Amino acid sequence: MNAGPGDRVPVQRGRYNRRMLRKLASWPDWQIALAVTAALRVFYSAMAAAFLPFLHPDPALIHSNALTDNLPAPHGLYYALLGIWERFDTLWFLRIAEHGYDRPMAVIFYPLYPAAIRLVSVLIPATAAALLISTTAAFFSFWGLLRLAGAGLSDAGKLRVLLLVCVFPSSFVLFAGYADSLTLALAVWAVILGREARWGAATACALLASIARPTGVLAFIPLAMMALRSRQARSLVVALTPLGLLSYRYWLRWSGRPSVVEAYRLYQGMTMVPPWRGVAEAVRLIISEHDALLAIKLGLVLLVVVTVLRRRLPTELRSDVFNVVRVEDQAFAVAVILQMLMYTGRPLLGAARYVLMVYPAFLVWGTYAERWDGTRFGFCITALGMVNLTFMWAFLNWSLVL
Repeated sequence: MNAGPGDRVPVQRGRYNRRMLRKLASWPDWQIALAVTAALRVFYSAMAAAFLPFLHPDPALIHSNALTDNLPAPHGLYYALLGIWERFDTLWFLRIAEHGYDRPMAVIFYPLYPAAIRLVSVLIPATAAALLISTTAAFFSFWGLLRLAGAGLSDAGKLRVLLLVCVFPSSFVLFAGYADSLTLALAVWAVILGREARWGAATACALLASIARPTGVLAFIPLAMMALRSRQARSLVVALTPLGLLSYRYWLRWSGRPSVVEAYRLYQGMTMVPPWRGVAEAVRLIISEHDALLAIKLGLVLLVVVTVLRRRLPTELRSDVFNVVRVEDQAFAVAVILQMLMYTGRPLLGAARYVLMVYPAFLVWGTYAERWDGTRFGFCITALGMVNLTFMWAFLNWSLVL
């Protein structure tokens, strides 16, 4: 039986999409990153504006945040494009950019991102500056991930790594007013530059990452491992990497402000503990309080752990994985995961987005996905993308703290 016109349309559309993806995969890495970044910036802005008429946040949830007294009115073009992104941590970054560390709890938020907002907001509104910085950092993150994936994957495989990052649950936060994309970009480029033995530039990236978010200082680990392996005297400059974090902590002490750890305890109810205690409390809360969101977060963390540390791989994947993910990448991933687990009180707070820093996991998943047929991979990214949009909806509705 011959196929009718209605049967041919999906087939033709599928072939067209595959041709477009093959063409995109053949572009230089920076052009792929730029195209994907621009497309996602437009997409997320459009989705946020489309969500707006259907968002009905609980006022109690809004006012549970300490900085919600002067939120923009939830209507008009400004709110649809910019104000709708003023949620949770973004409010703190904007306040620090304008007023400095005028509240004790503000010390939790490291200074690089608000300093960048203050600089760019000389030219454009502060919220627009925050989104522009995050979007620019997302571009460099994507470009860097493509560079890392290129060590062992084909052009199509590199693109699939990037697509997996783009649809991963909570990945929309890379385009929100958060410091995650900036930290990820600096950490990834520190590793790239370290592998090229450009030690000064690598150290500069890692040092800046250490004052972007707590996770950033962990970029010192892969740099130190690569420096030791190189046996080059000039690689000793990587020892300066922790100076960014140490300088921030010294300034807090000198200015009479609480330490970051103390601020977490006082204002977030979170106490630093060994990682196994953090896991134990998370499991207890999942069982006793049936906390589904916490179960999802713990599941994501465990998935990343298994991915990064798995030793037994299919024979056809071993060489690709070992080329793409090296021992220093695994060490960085383990350090990031352990840091996530080192708090009780509100265990795994932010873990859904913190796992985005574990870039080696995406490189391994991309190695698997490179061998999938288009239908299987399309189903995977569609399912993950739907979860990501669900998280975005909850975030904009003030019902999901990221």
